[in-house]
Amino acid sequence: MSVPVIAGLGAAQPPSARQDELWEGFFSRHFTGATRSLAERIFAHSGVTTRQAAVNPLLEDVSDWPTERRMRRYLVEALPLGKEAVGRALTAAGLDAGDIGLFVVCSCTGYATPGLDILLARDLGMAPGTQRMFVGHMGCYAALPGLGAASDFVAARGRPALLLCAELTSLHIQPSTARVDTQQIVSHALFSDAAVAAVLLPGGPGYALREVTSVTDTSTADHMTWDVTDAGFRMGLSPKVPQVLSRHVRGLVDDLLARHGTTIDELDGWAVHPGGPRILNVVERELGLPAQALAASRATLDEHGNCSSPTVLLILDRLQRASVPPERILMLAFGPGLTLYAVLLDRQG
Repeated sequence: MSVPVIAGLGAAQPPSARQDELWEGFFSRHFTGATRSLAERIFAHSGVTTRQAAVNPLLEDVSDWPTERRMRRYLVEALPLGKEAVGRALTAAGLDAGDIGLFVVCSCTGYATPGLDILLARDLGMAPGTQRMFVGHMGCYAALPGLGAASDFVAARGRPALLLCAELTSLHIQPSTARVDTQQIVSHALFSDAAVAAVLLPGGPGYALREVTSVTDTSTADHMTWDVTDAGFRMGLSPKVPQVLSRHVRGLVDDLLARHGTTIDELDGWAVHPGGPRILNVVERELGLPAQALAASRATLDEHGNCSSPTVLLILDRLQRASVPPERILMLAFGPGLTLYAVLLDRQG
């Protein structure tokens, strides 16, 4: 059976805005009273310097838009971003769109039927027989089960697969009249927009996907929520999330590595989803990592914010473009459930 290999990555992002400009130009007026001073501190300590927004609140305030209008705008913005990311990934892998056997799309920030999978397959010229899978509402960790589904197809069929993660969190700024709590402020301070695509092939140069594994603590299911409301999608993010991660991340990683005869010390690349500075600090502490191990994750948070599902692929792209790419990478991402996902990669060729 073929070993699935990530043979090409492609990223696309809308224009950037500085975090301090977003605060001064919009959010400092969006939050009022005692909430404003709390929000200012959260924005300043978010670990984010720049973010990308398809719908920039400095230019266009969508906070009072109904959900229907936000969903119409989602397709307008997501289609060109997805097309750009997929085009770059296909070029990197040396393939045409017609070569793809399975097209997996992950997104939790917008819904439409026909969806991104159908519209992009049409616009990019994928074959009528291309199979499709849409993964919704998994949130920040969706890229990893998406990779799992794509790699299983490649291994079983010996044909190429394509994964696209596309998120437009900028569409979901909540109204100034909405109930404001710390969770809502944190989400407005962290989240960003991006699309990243990955092509998987049966062998060849790239990063071989050795295993996808996960653990879910359903007793903490209410710690991370993403509710569809009349005013867009509203994030719920408990401050207890880092504590839950601290209970599970070491066991998940140790068990995965043991099955492949390796240890944490033998890994030289880490792509850890930066749900926020505290999340990265917990992972670093629980795994006993050296200070530079999560440098790529922190740099991605600093330059791009938390883009939900594409973020861990942005980090992987950063790692593979390093002057000396890592030989063995562990990817980690976290989301609703609470769910932790891990993927082990080995460099080939």
